[in-house]
Amino acid sequence: MSYEGAIYRPPSEANSLILQVTVGCSHNNCTFCSMYKGKSFRIKSKEEIFEDIDNYSHDIYTKAFLADGDAMLLKTDLLIEIIRRIRLKMSNIKRIGIYAHANNLKTKTVDELRLLKKEGLNIIYVGVESGSDKVLEKINKGIGSSEMKKQLLKISESGIKLSVMIISGLGGRKLSSEHAIESAKLLNEIKPKFLSLLTLMLEEGTEFYKEVQNHKIELLDPEEILLETKLMIENLDLKNTIFRVNHASNYLSLEGILNKDKNRILREIEVAIKNKDYIPEYFRRL
Repeated sequence: MSYEGAIYRPPSEANSLILQVTVGCSHNNCTFCSMYKGKSFRIKSKEEIFEDIDNYSHDIYTKAFLADGDAMLLKTDLLIEIIRRIRLKMSNIKRIGIYAHANNLKTKTVDELRLLKKEGLNIIYVGVESGSDKVLEKINKGIGSSEMKKQLLKISESGIKLSVMIISGLGGRKLSSEHAIESAKLLNEIKPKFLSLLTLMLEEGTEFYKEVQNHKIELLDPEEILLETKLMIENLDLKNTIFRVNHASNYLSLEGILNKDKNRILREIEVAIKNKDYIPEYFRRL
């Protein structure tokens, strides 16, 4: 497999074939993120992509994931060709996933998304980060919550499973409550199939890091992160959303189905806060 630079994928794609169809991120301006800063964005040629698929034309994988951060930017016809090639060469593949920046979903109609589902695209991962317009503007996400909602609803309408990520602590102390409440409002409207929370980790060299160093943003401590999480969950009104807080960045592992397990999850957070039973800062990411 021909990879350029570091490759990132969702935790649930750990055992997937990672197929790099784009290099880097076309936006690449989020203040907190350093993932693709060392890459110049480009779309790989069909010949490069097919060569990678053909080099792995055996049956050791049951899942495939299309990377980097902007794979959804590919034209629908090319995505269909890639999906068909994967299924032709790898008969054991049962699920194909892809990353999407919400802005890139503007390039796809609901009918195109339905066609991609019919061809075998099963799940789309979107880094929502926050439902607060103030936070989204602060981190230079490049899209507001209203447009985010509009684009993500297209995924649900198409029948493709939607997996979204919110970053705890992203608003700092000043915007913590707004970040929690507005994120819950957005989630209640888009009703994703999967919801995961990651906790902000400072990346040296990013604009966010500089703002913290210059005391323009105050970071939340572990207890404040858990209180923010509690506030968000209290405001959620979901049905059969699979909820996971199990990333290496998190202070406390949580899981369940919302809203079915909402009260249990809230109790677990309350107990962790009361007993100070959460992962120490120096263990995170280990």
